[in-house]
Amino acid sequence: MAPEQTNRLFSQEATARILVVDDEPRLVTALASLLRSSGYDVTEAQGGKHACKLIDTLRFDLALLDLRMPEVDGFAVMAHLANQQPECGSIVISGESSFTAVSRALRRGALDYVRKPFDPEELLSTIEGVVGKQSLLKAHEDIQVRLEKSEALHRYIVNSSPDIVFMLDADGRFCFVNSKIESLLGYKPAELCARHFRHILDDRDVAKGIYALNAPDISADNPRTLEIRLKTRGSRRATRHFEITAFPIDPQTWTHNSNTRGGGSGQNARYYGTARDVTERKEAEAFISFQAYHDLLTRLPNRALFKDRLELAITHARRGSQKLAVMFLDLDRFKIINDTLGHAMGDRLLQAVTHRLDGCLRKGDTLSRFGGDEFTLLLPSIHSHEDASQIASKLIKTLKAPFLLGEHEVFVGVSIGIAIYPEAGDSMDQLIQNADIAMYHVKAKGKDSYRFFSESMSIDSTNRLNLERDLRLALEKGELRVFYQPQVCAQTNRILGLEALVRWQHPERGLLYPRDFLDLAEETKLISQLSEQVLDQACRDVGQWIRSGHQDLRLAVNLSPVEVEHPRFVETLMERVNATQFPPGNLEIEITENVIMNDLEQISQKLRELADLGVRIAIDDFGTGYSSLNYLHRLPIHTLKVDQSFVQAIRSGADDTCIVNAIVAMAHGLKLEIVAEGVETGKQLEYLRNLGCQQVQGFFYGPAQPASDISKLLTQATVRTAVSS
Repeated sequence: MAPEQTNRLFSQEATARILVVDDEPRLVTALASLLRSSGYDVTEAQGGKHACKLIDTLRFDLALLDLRMPEVDGFAVMAHLANQQPECGSIVISGESSFTAVSRALRRGALDYVRKPFDPEELLSTIEGVVGKQSLLKAHEDIQVRLEKSEALHRYIVNSSPDIVFMLDADGRFCFVNSKIESLLGYKPAELCARHFRHILDDRDVAKGIYALNAPDISADNPRTLEIRLKTRGSRRATRHFEITAFPIDPQTWTHNSNTRGGGSGQNARYYGTARDVTERKEAEAFISFQAYHDLLTRLPNRALFKDRLELAITHARRGSQKLAVMFLDLDRFKIINDTLGHAMGDRLLQAVTHRLDGCLRKGDTLSRFGGDEFTLLLPSIHSHEDASQIASKLIKTLKAPFLLGEHEVFVGVSIGIAIYPEAGDSMDQLIQNADIAMYHVKAKGKDSYRFFSESMSIDSTNRLNLERDLRLALEKGELRVFYQPQVCAQTNRILGLEALVRWQHPERGLLYPRDFLDLAEETKLISQLSEQVLDQACRDVGQWIRSGHQDLRLAVNLSPVEVEHPRFVETLMERVNATQFPPGNLEIEITENVIMNDLEQISQKLRELADLGVRIAIDDFGTGYSSLNYLHRLPIHTLKVDQSFVQAIRSGADDTCIVNAIVAMAHGLKLEIVAEGVETGKQLEYLRNLGCQQVQGFFYGPAQPASDISKLLTQATVRTAVSS
């Protein structure tokens, strides 16, 4: 372009007349101020109605408008603008971000779409680009009008066009193509002349391109327009998207045969056309579509796409009398890792989990991220429950290996609920809901496994919903009670400690025991709130007894895995202990072996911190888990609690007592205290005394009792037995 033309274009940009339309006066004023500071001539319109009146009386180069406006919205303003001033472009600035609104605005002629709140620099850059393009188009039109009869200028326009301009002969071979094809596709014009146009068509679009050119209804008044993929030159054969418009040429009126700056002379041309590169637009449309139906973190289908595919799979299964499976997957321990290492590491873990899960699937299966750490899996066309079982087992197995996140090695498991069509439901919502219910039953039974949905689960779920509602109210109304079971010296019958046990005084069902509601409390994440209330009450009760003269009285409390695995477990526990002025040296926390082995490194550190503060550590239900000498030797363990199932097995025969014998002998060797749970008879007590078991607890000395009864017991030198030998 000549220097004087360039200067004229810059001048046009600087004095471009812009109409700013919005129903928010402050936004209109701010926008106008921003544009005027950049040299634009700005007119302000308060709403769509005002804008339409200005369009009728003033001329504009560009309009910036909102979509959502009362009375007359942005789409109506665009329509009025297209009718009155078709040469004026428009840019939408709106908080409306749905794909439908964006697509509709672009179809109505919007040159760009900027989402509120906008970045001023980005907006100015967008306006500058659009105004520049408008100025180029106007300059282009002016040149055409003034120099229409100049053949030299026609050549210049064709070869300077932003589009590929081409001519084809009757057989579809190139007889002219401008030089733009080299910058867009890499072909030199000369090498394409005399070659068939299918040479540059993507293989998937060859039939489409040939059919379009040979359509019988193509004419000068009805040109053929289509979007098609063209190959770039080179070994990679990448493709780009083009919008092609082709017109037939009447051979009676086309006699041109001179050389051009492009390739070929145009002689024997029967078709004239342009090819506009729309790759960026197609990629933007594809990305918007991908965003609407995929999770951007894992690149998996999202909930909406999963439901679409499930609906389609159900239709096929119904027609073919086939089965299909829906799995609901929930990661175990993800929240703890996310809270401990941060959300960035949590995102990396989700991506790594997705990669492993994806490797277990068959062709045609759909894995989706349902939300958070929940996934759903569609298995179409299965033959039996065994097919789903095999896939579920593979999924569980693939997640057992540790994940390396930076310098951290972490472990996650997965709980899987499975619903089979049609027995577990014949609709999309039923299958998803029932798979979810089955997954929660896995969580309640220990996690890291799978279960199929059954009708009994649905009944249980209804009851659990009612119980969950009541439990939430119980926590608010203070319906929980703390009972205490004495831990008694096996030799002297003197009370050494008290284990705090929770009870629920239900207003309708009476006194409920932990087995009736603790699993539900863990499942619904109410366990922490419940434990806090129990710990606070126990510290107040036992603290009062300690201060009244029982200085050595020990308080034993059970802690759930959710509490122990929390990153702030130690801080939270000590804050509550200190708040009640309870002496840490009189506190003994009871945890299970499984909690320790789930994350030995992290739990070990927490237990050492507590031991340093004087808190005692007891292993509850010892003998039912890992029973590892390794962790017993490494950790600050003070007490082993022998599970009551082993105590109850004490009979006259040696086979029934070998486990208890081994546990007691091991505890003595490691210099640990022993508490035997579930002692119910004098024979059991006598046997444990002879083994050297220091402490016992159980119904032999009575059930757990409220604080008022324990106060009376503590006044006695020894505790009496509640049952005969």
